[in-house]
Amino acid sequence: MLKEDFSIPKHKISINKKLRINDKITSPTIRLVDDEGNQLGIMAVDDAIAKAKAQDTDLVEVSPNTNPPVCRLMDYGKYQYKQKKIDQKHKKMQKQSEVKGIRMGFRTDSHDIEVKRKQAEKFLKARSIVKIAMIFKGREVAYIDTAQEKLKKFGEDLVEVGNIEEGPKRQGNNLIMILTPIK
Repeated sequence: MLKEDFSIPKHKISINKKLRINDKITSPTIRLVDDEGNQLGIMAVDDAIAKAKAQDTDLVEVSPNTNPPVCRLMDYGKYQYKQKKIDQKHKKMQKQSEVKGIRMGFRTDSHDIEVKRKQAEKFLKARSIVKIAMIFKGREVAYIDTAQEKLKKFGEDLVEVGNIEEGPKRQGNNLIMILTPIK
């Protein structure tokens, strides 16, 4: 069984793999590629490091699992900077969809329902999932069919901005419907 290292929080660990550079390369021979992608052939690590120092670049092992490993002449600092910017861009483009909730009672008036519909429309346009809950008090549960019709009409009014993922279904003293934004 593997031991887990708790010294570094999981959210701090970078997804990027760590590359070996210059003196950290362990293989005696490597396949060398210059910074433009041209192959320079198979050579000893010491010769490749000398060539990298002459060009004022780093020798970076990009493919360690091949035989011999592939190394590239590049400015490792620039490479790390570009990778960091690419990771930031990808992270910024990701949107965790939030679940927004709208609650209404069985006896909610039509104007108030219209306000709730506009609020749901705003949430759906912001690419959030909307969970609509109709709450029953006391004997209102006897009118569940009427409430289902109200919720279906509510969902149909929002058909241009969202889809009904789950139709009205009962959970305890509530009637729940889930709307998702149109892709």
